[in-house]
Amino acid sequence: MDKIKLGLVVSEYNFDITMMMLERAKVEAEFLGAEVSHVLLVPGTFEIPLGVKKLLEIKSIDAVVTLGAVIEGETEHDEIIMQNAARKIEDLQVEYNKPVALGITGHGETRLQAQERIEKAREAVHSAIKMVKRLRDIDKV
Repeated sequence: MDKIKLGLVVSEYNFDITMMMLERAKVEAEFLGAEVSHVLLVPGTFEIPLGVKKLLEIKSIDAVVTLGAVIEGETEHDEIIMQNAARKIEDLQVEYNKPVALGITGHGETRLQAQERIEKAREAVHSAIKMVKRLRDIDKV
C-alpha cells in the first residue's frame, strides 16, 4: 500500500499556538507512517479554505489537515469565521473526494483553552489517515 501523503494548512494567526500544533501534527503523521508532503501557512483561519482547495488540487496528496486556533474576542467575529471556514472545508472535501480533517480549535475559546487543545492537531492527523485508509478499502470493493 502506498504511503499516505498529507498536506497541512496552518493559520499563522495565534502563531504561538498554531506552530506547536504544526509540530504535533508532523510528529503524529510520522508515527503513523504517513508523509507530510506539503505545509501551507496562511494568514488566518479565514484563508484556510483557499489553502485547502489548492492542496486538494495536487494529485499526490491523499488528505489535508487544517490547523488553527480561533480565540474569542469582544465581538462575534470568531463565531462567524469558524462557522464559515468549517462549512467551506466540509464542502471542499466532498467536492474533491478527499478527506479534510478539521484541526481548528474554537470558537469561543480563551487563549488558555487554545493552549490546552494543541494536541487536537494529533487527533486531526489521525482522523485524516483513518479516512484515507477507509476510503481505499471501499475503493477495493
